[in-house]
Amino acid sequence: MKKTIYIVLIMLFPQSFLFASTSGEGETDDQPGIKLVNYVKKADRIDRKIVDHSTFTVLQQEFQRPQDVTLACLSCHTERHTEIMSNNHWTWDRYEKLDGRGEVSVGKKNILNNFCIGTSSNRETCTRCHIGYGWKDETFDFSEKENVDCLVCHDLSGIYKKEPGNAGYPFEGINLNVVAQSVGSPERANCGICHYWGGGGNNVKHGDLDMAMNDCSTEIDVHMGTNGEDMSCIECHITENHNITGKLYALSSENKNRVTCEQCHTDAPHLDAVLNKHGYRIACQTCHIPVYAKANSTKMWWDWSTAGRLDEDGNPIHESDADGNHNYLSIKGNFVWDQNVKPEYFWFNGLADHYLITDTITEIPVQMNTLDGAYSDKGANCKTDGCSKIWPVKVHRGKQPYDVINKRIVQVKTFAKNKGEGAYWKDFNWDESIQAGMDYVGLPYSGEYGFIETEMYWPLNHQVSPVSKSLTCVDCHTNSTEGRLAMLTDFYLPGRDSNAWIDNIGLILIILSFIGVVVHGALRVIKRKNCLHD
Repeated sequence: MKKTIYIVLIMLFPQSFLFASTSGEGETDDQPGIKLVNYVKKADRIDRKIVDHSTFTVLQQEFQRPQDVTLACLSCHTERHTEIMSNNHWTWDRYEKLDGRGEVSVGKKNILNNFCIGTSSNRETCTRCHIGYGWKDETFDFSEKENVDCLVCHDLSGIYKKEPGNAGYPFEGINLNVVAQSVGSPERANCGICHYWGGGGNNVKHGDLDMAMNDCSTEIDVHMGTNGEDMSCIECHITENHNITGKLYALSSENKNRVTCEQCHTDAPHLDAVLNKHGYRIACQTCHIPVYAKANSTKMWWDWSTAGRLDEDGNPIHESDADGNHNYLSIKGNFVWDQNVKPEYFWFNGLADHYLITDTITEIPVQMNTLDGAYSDKGANCKTDGCSKIWPVKVHRGKQPYDVINKRIVQVKTFAKNKGEGAYWKDFNWDESIQAGMDYVGLPYSGEYGFIETEMYWPLNHQVSPVSKSLTCVDCHTNSTEGRLAMLTDFYLPGRDSNAWIDNIGLILIILSFIGVVVHGALRVIKRKNCLHD
C-alpha cells in the first residue's frame, strides 16, 4: 500500500521529489541562478605566487640550515611566527569541552586513533607532518621562532620534502635557495603532503582526500577538478593571520571554527523550496558525496593482532594486492581496503567525544571518537540554531593492543632508528613496545596485553560529485534494505516506513483530490455548455 501511495504522489507532485536534481555547486552556464556568496570565480583569481621572491637580496644568501630560511622570511614577514605558534598545526593541541569531563587537552599531540595508534613516544617520525623543525621528544622548544617551517606550506617549487624519522627536517641536499625563492600562497600539494598521507599511506585515513586531487576531474571533486573551478584548499578553508578554518572530528570536539557549504552556497542553494527544507536535517554532503575513495582505495580495517609474522630468514614481510595496496605488513598487521565506497550515515550535531588514554574501556567495540546527535535533537530552529543532521561518514574499524588488567587502550612505541630501543617496528616485541610507550606518557602498564576491536568515525566533506551523480529520491525513500538510510530507524521516512494511519490518510487525500479534480472538471464542462446554449 505505502509503495503505491508513494508512486502516486511522485506522479502527482513531481516537483516535490526532484531531490538533488536542481542543486548546484556553483553558478555555471548550465546551472543559472544558483546563489553563491564569498567566492571568486576561477577566471577572476590572481596568480597565487603574487610576489617574485627570487629578486629579494635576503634570499640570495647560501642557506646552510632550513632554520636560516625561516629567519630570512621573518626579516620581512615580522611577527608571523606569533600567529603560527597559536595555531593547531603548530601546537598539535587544543583545549575543548568533553561532555561530563570539562575542558581537556585534545589534538594530534595526545589523542589515540585506530591507525598508527598515537604520536606520543613516536615524535621523531610522526613530526614529519609538523610545521616545524626538531620535535623529536618533549624537550622541543615551541617558543623558538626559528623552529617554524615556512617552506612546507609555501613552497611552490615542488622539490621540498621532509625526511621520514628526522623530526620534521627536510631531506639533505635539497637546494634551499631554490625553494625559498619559489614561495607563494599554499596550493593543494602543500596541504596534501600531510593530509593525503595521514596514517602511513595515500588516502589511508580520510577516504575523501588523496593525491589524485592534485590533478583531478570534476567527476572526482566538483570544486577541485582542474577542468572545472580548480579550487585550492584555502579557498574553502579561509585563512586569516594563519588561523585556518576547518575542524577534523578525529581530533576535536566542539562545533566552532568550521567550514560549511553554506558559506558559499547559502542555506537555500536549490531552486526548489522542498529541497532547501531537506537541508534543515540533511547535510549537503549526504546527497552530494554518494561515494568516496573514487580514485584510490582507502583503508577500512586494520588488525594489529596479526603483526609480527616474519619470513624464514627473520625479515619483515610485505604483501600487496593487485592495486599495490598492502594487505599485510609485519610491522602493522592485516588490512582491508575498498574503493568507491558508500558512506555510512549518522545523526551528527557538530559535537564529538573522544576516548582518552586515561579512560577505562566500558564497551566493545571501543569508540575512539563518538559523533553526537540524534533525530530528537532538533533545536529551537534547525535552520538558524543548528541541530542534528544526517551525515555521510567513513567508519574505520580495527583491532589494537590494550591493557587487559587496567582495561585501557595503550600507547605503543612503534618507531626507533635502531634495534634494542623497544620499538615494535624494529624489535617485534609487544611487551617491550607497550611498556616503552606507556612509560613515555607516564601511565602504568600491567604487563598483560590483548587486542580489542575499535571504531573511528570520519565525517566526509571532500570528493563532492557533480549534480548528475548525486543521490536521488529513491536512494533514500525506498523500502529496500539497500536504501541509503536503512540503518537510521529512529524516524519515519516516507517510502521506506509503514504506518497504517498515515498510509490510509494519504490514500484518502489522494482519492479526495482525484474526486475534486473530476468534479471540478465536470462542473466546468456543464457550465460551458450552459453558456453556449444561452
